[in-house]
Amino acid sequence: MMNESDKHRLPVLGRRQFLSRSGMGIGSLALTGLLSEGSRADDQPLTAARTHFEGTAQHVIHVFLNGGMSQVDTFDPKPELTKRGGQMLPFENLQTERKTGVALPSPFKFEQHGESGIPVSDLFPHLSKCVDEMAVIRSMYAQLPNHEMSLMLMNSGDQRLVRPSFGSWLTWGMGSENQNLPGFVALCPSGLPVGGAGNWRSAFLPGVYQGTLVDTSGTDTSKLIKDIRNQRLTTAQQRQQFDLLQKINSRHLQQRPGETAIEARIQSFEMAFRMQTEATEAFDVNQEPEYIRKLYGDGPQNRQLLIARRLVERGVRFVQTWHGGGQPWDSHSNIEGEHRKVAQECDQGLAALILDLKQRGLLDKTLILCTGEFGRTPSVEMGQNGSGASQGRDHNHWGYSLWMAGGGIKGGTIYGATDEFGFKAVENPVSVHDLHATMLHLLGYDHKRLTYRFAGRDFRLTDVHGEIVKEVLA
Repeated sequence: MMNESDKHRLPVLGRRQFLSRSGMGIGSLALTGLLSEGSRADDQPLTAARTHFEGTAQHVIHVFLNGGMSQVDTFDPKPELTKRGGQMLPFENLQTERKTGVALPSPFKFEQHGESGIPVSDLFPHLSKCVDEMAVIRSMYAQLPNHEMSLMLMNSGDQRLVRPSFGSWLTWGMGSENQNLPGFVALCPSGLPVGGAGNWRSAFLPGVYQGTLVDTSGTDTSKLIKDIRNQRLTTAQQRQQFDLLQKINSRHLQQRPGETAIEARIQSFEMAFRMQTEATEAFDVNQEPEYIRKLYGDGPQNRQLLIARRLVERGVRFVQTWHGGGQPWDSHSNIEGEHRKVAQECDQGLAALILDLKQRGLLDKTLILCTGEFGRTPSVEMGQNGSGASQGRDHNHWGYSLWMAGGGIKGGTIYGATDEFGFKAVENPVSVHDLHATMLHLLGYDHKRLTYRFAGRDFRLTDVHGEIVKEVLA
């Protein structure tokens, strides 16, 4: 017969039994339809799993130049824009967020590079040497000239509704190769980008698939991830605390079955405890040889690109590197000075990332995507009071450029085109849904079959859209 004290005693559970009861099985239940021959253990939702078919890429590094890189100043030269400098351009029907004026020729010099002869502006003297590894898409387009909505669109395929980000979809479907590190890591120095943590949300997917933010502005690896270590307790003592906390959370969940927030809490605590053994080492670039550190260069942008390579090397599935908090590439004024500044902060590291992955045999299985959320206008942005110009460019969602490399991409490729001034995509336009479908294909997924049932319907990253851009595939 149970006495009064027994009623309040926590059940003693083994680790596997505890985790399976605590909701870890929900992620694998959702995967059952996707992976009919699933190889994932019930208590390890990030265990590497089978894809629909054999893809060329196994990892993704998404370099986000947040704020809006200008296509006509980087990868899409427009001689006609130079000829028509100072003249009004015929774009009455293409709305911009702010009033713009006459044509603003690019202040940067373009030259052809590599065997492919891809033109790149002098903003990227290092990266331009790697064009034969890159596919430049010049015909991207978004839906609105707004940072928040365009960031959501690029990250999650929807500009208005809360949806899982690409990294969350990928780690949900594909898992990770390292159970002591998150499958999805977001690196961002000095504050959050516009939209904050919503950019790496897991939404209705289990919380374990949400991105883990790391502030890369500092160099002290013990502080990159807050509270990664307890300086007052031994590992054994922390283990005791952790086991007690997880048992309490498990009991709480048993009384509230299906509460995803509690499941996410249990899973995040489990990951945080495991990360103590490997996270600090993974983020410590000082363990790299001096010649590698010199290859990447100084500064937080270049350093976090080296960290991205170290994470991929250790099995992390999706790494997103942000240029910084806010919108660093948002050059509404002084396009020459502002764009040159931010380009100098990452140019050497971007080239080094390609070269370093290639020499390690990782480029073929690592897909690199470098993009902003939209482009910029070829016409000058007028002053906010309507008097005079600021020598900058407004947001432009009608047409912009991005580049991809590695992971099955056909290097030395240019795809699509904007009009003669660089305003609107007119030849082979590529939507964000098309981009996502192409990336998933490279990773071994049919984007129409990668679905998750929620609220009575099947959701997918590309919604009801998306066509694979086969011309950029090797």
